[in-house]
Amino acid sequence: MAKIPGKTETIENVESATFDPSQATEQVRAVAEQGAEQAKEAFSKLQADAETTQKAVESSFEIAKTTRNELSLKTIAALRASAEAGFTHLEALVAVKSPSEFFELQAAFVNKQMENSIEQAKTLRAMMLKATEDASKPIKDAFEKALNELKAA
Repeated sequence: MAKIPGKTETIENVESATFDPSQATEQVRAVAEQGAEQAKEAFSKLQADAETTQKAVESSFEIAKTTRNELSLKTIAALRASAEAGFTHLEALVAVKSPSEFFELQAAFVNKQMENSIEQAKTLRAMMLKATEDASKPIKDAFEKALNELKAA
């Protein structure tokens, strides 16, 4: 019987746990190996995710670059068409014989230029919207893939 100080009860047949250093070492080693394996897996996944993200960003930049070039060419073509229309209009104005003919020609030119400007703005807007969608698609796809993998895990 063992007496616990400050208590009036006695404990009989108490077995104390024995400490076995060899088992403790094995348990610590097993936990350390498991932790190292989990760290390797986490690092491998992180590295794969980083590579996927890098590819998505590079793809987005390439699409943006291509679109920028297309927009530049389209803008240059629009400016060229506008300049040519302006020179043609000036040639027509030089040949004008009366003020009424001048005002008719000028009104027709302004109306035509407004129509062309509106059409060009619509075309450029559509190109910009498509470019935004195309450039963001690789990143959006990578993000959705990562979310799906998280949900599956």
